[in-house]
Amino acid sequence: MFFDTIRMLLPLLLITALLGGVLWFIRRYSYQARANQNLGIDIKVLSSKMILPKKYISVIKVKDRILVLGVSEGSINLLKEFDVSPEDEITFNEPGKENFIDVFKKNLNFK
Repeated sequence: MFFDTIRMLLPLLLITALLGGVLWFIRRYSYQARANQNLGIDIKVLSSKMILPKKYISVIKVKDRILVLGVSEGSINLLKEFDVSPEDEITFNEPGKENFIDVFKKNLNFK
């Protein structure tokens, strides 16, 4: 009776250990593969503002460009694109710096 129970639980424990090892292997090496794909691409979300439920305006920096995107549940649209030189570092939501609305108005030539 005791040996029958061990014979029944041993395959269950082996299969559980095998699945745990496979999961560990996938998590470890898939993360490294994703990290290697992103080398050299500098993407930063500078600001995001909800204008309606599930509708946002986001300001994204990609390398030396600033993109103003309209983001909704079903699509992403490019609203405006700016070239930025390295010395014109733009940051948002920091004390003493221009906020999103001021930068947006300045770049669209609003007073």
